[in-house]
Amino acid sequence: MASHRRPSSSGLDRTKRVTVLSAAAASAAAALSAVPAGAQPEDPPSDAVSARGAVDRLYAQAERATELFNAAEERSRKLTEEVDLLRDRAARGQERVNAIRNALGGLAGAQYRSGGLDPAIALVLSESPDGYLDKASALERIGQRHAERLRSLRTALRGLRQQRTEAAGKLVELSDSRKAVVRHKRTVQRKLATAQRLLNALSPEERARFARASRHGRRADGGLLPFPDMTGSSPRAAAALAAARQAVGLPYAWGAAGPGAFDCSGLTQWAYGAAGVAIPRTSQAQRYAGRSVPLSQAQPGDLVVYRSDASHVGMYAGNGQVIHAPYPGAAVRYDPVGMMPISSVTRP
Repeated sequence: MASHRRPSSSGLDRTKRVTVLSAAAASAAAALSAVPAGAQPEDPPSDAVSARGAVDRLYAQAERATELFNAAEERSRKLTEEVDLLRDRAARGQERVNAIRNALGGLAGAQYRSGGLDPAIALVLSESPDGYLDKASALERIGQRHAERLRSLRTALRGLRQQRTEAAGKLVELSDSRKAVVRHKRTVQRKLATAQRLLNALSPEERARFARASRHGRRADGGLLPFPDMTGSSPRAAAALAAARQAVGLPYAWGAAGPGAFDCSGLTQWAYGAAGVAIPRTSQAQRYAGRSVPLSQAQPGDLVVYRSDASHVGMYAGNGQVIHAPYPGAAVRYDPVGMMPISSVTRP
């Protein structure tokens, strides 16, 4: 920070601005107290440099929460599909039970008209025939044709009960997953709001300095870097990288997977989807979505996963650069591959 006074648009002098920073940093400290297990809360920053560091940490925590949100949302989507499938199977199972019951009812009517209703049939047509069917003597009292239909009914009833039980269990899981979606969403929103308050407390010059941080890979005119040598990369990796390059300049939005906005894993999933390759939604799952390779052997199109918890991912673009969706307020861009600790490199 410059040592001389420089008037700001709000008219605050340096002393007052530091006071605002300290107040905003106190909010950051409160948010940082809610970090995942194992993380250590930081002392509240007292100047612009430490305030920018707090913003970085809040963005990192928000990104972890975003990936948890993505995982819970993806789980909810899959569970919804499974519940719908089980319900459809149960409906078909009920139709089969009804058809068998109707056939047995017709058989019983024919028996009645021909001279009397077999007691075994009467019991089967009751609401709970299983107890009777479990007795071997019951099957011996009726003909083979009756026995086959009765066995079919028992099998259908058991299958129907199992499907309904599975559906009920999936509904409980779905409810829990939806609650997790809401919980992680609130965490993301809280941390981003705290980061924004800290940014608002910075001077315009300091905000601009923060915005320029780690953008060394971008050309001055904001354009694309020269297309890398794709020798050794697969056609699908080349197609995925081409898609990612087209996304450069589009905004970051947490929970978004294109085509107009992205979070980090949403960008890589969308780019590979454009190449006809399905990869998982979250950065943690993308870490295992292919063959692990050393960074020294990285090829354009490889996924570079960052941090020990694999909470950020980008796509290697060659020339020592990655394309990634960095954080709220920043567009999809190029950055140096070593911009943060690398966890792994994966080749889908």
